Amino acid sequence: MTEPLVLAGPAPPRRPRIPRLLRQTAFRRYWSAQTVSLFGDQVTMLAVPLLALLAVGAGPAEMGYLTAASLLPNLFLSLPAGAWVDRHPRRRRVMIAADLGRAGLLLAVPLLWWTGTLNLMLLCAVAFLIGCLSVFFEVAHSSLFAALVRRPDYVDANSLVNGSRAMSHVAGPSIGGLLVQVLTAPVALLSGVLTYLVSAVFLARTRVTEHTVTTGTALGMAAGVRFVARSEILRATLLGTTTLNLFNYMFAALFVLYVTTELGVSPGILGLVIGAGAVGGLLGAAVTGPVSRRIGIGPAVLVGFVAFPAPLVLVPLAMGPEPVVLALLFTAEFVSALGVMVLDIAVGSVQIAATPVAMLAVVSGFRRTVNHGIRPIGALVGGTLGAAIGVRPALWIASIGALLGLLWVVFSPLRGMRTLPEE
Repeated sequence: MTEPLVLAGPAPPRRPRIPRLLRQTAFRRYWSAQTVSLFGDQVTMLAVPLLALLAVGAGPAEMGYLTAASLLPNLFLSLPAGAWVDRHPRRRRVMIAADLGRAGLLLAVPLLWWTGTLNLMLLCAVAFLIGCLSVFFEVAHSSLFAALVRRPDYVDANSLVNGSRAMSHVAGPSIGGLLVQVLTAPVALLSGVLTYLVSAVFLARTRVTEHTVTTGTALGMAAGVRFVARSEILRATLLGTTTLNLFNYMFAALFVLYVTTELGVSPGILGLVIGAGAVGGLLGAAVTGPVSRRIGIGPAVLVGFVAFPAPLVLVPLAMGPEPVVLALLFTAEFVSALGVMVLDIAVGSVQIAATPVAMLAVVSGFRRTVNHGIRPIGALVGGTLGAAIGVRPALWIASIGALLGLLWVVFSPLRGMRTLPEE
């Protein structure tokens, strides 16, 4: 007997595939903490300089001082903080304490503004103290990452974290610019306070077994310096990123001032342009894994060293009608955001893989001492140069000079490296 013909209906919609790492509770909470904190950072990074510009009346040199104050702790605190964190049995608690401290300090800014006592010196002091806590948070981050993620998953895990960073670059400046324009800059900072608190809650709920180092702090600091100096891979990536950051922070110290005053772009429009351009970061986070597997992790690092700084030359090129200016700014932000994601994911994965687990925090601290320590110097040079020769010529020097970082890595083993290095 013939069975009746049954016509198949439409296939049920497929549920979105959740990345394997996000199905792990501990990593998901860690990633969530990073995500909300990154969103707060983006709002704060736009709101604080705009507050200095609009409420305190900062000029080019003062903008350089403010940027330098937030970055200066990287210069003297990163290495001892890294050595101390390596010996601390609970890096996660260090990160929680840093989140809570940053929330309290950031809350002080609108309170000072509402009482009429806010000035540039106090704003620089708050930025400096927040920078100190950020150092402890970041040097502890590498050790916690390695405790949560298996070595073969480093690139994928870094892609997820940097994907969050890219998304924060898309939404954070847009929200921050609108909050500044509608509610004023001090009120916009309250959203940053909230994100630090939420980050602390997620970290408090993350359960992980952490590795403890028993060597003395002084020995740990010396060992971290020696290890980076002797490693061709770590030495090349450190010198390359340091060179890039010197010029990039010359650029960053002047960017908001140039775009808002000389190009006449309002804070709200600036936030929207930066946010829309940062969609390139989402693309960069999505393609870095496949690209690094196809061309090799080393060549992917080289691509990042070019794709990040090169588009920024469009900013000092921007002139003419407003649509043309906005189009050039958007293109610069979009391609640069793509490039920085490729660079951060590839370099971050290489550096963690090339470092013994027991030395991750102190090596990270030494890298930050050199790499991040150059940033306030770049900001001060940028502000001084902008005041001396004009903001636009200074931006030309900064955007072209950042490409020199490529020279350190193109003549290193990274050029032909296909897979992550051995520890």
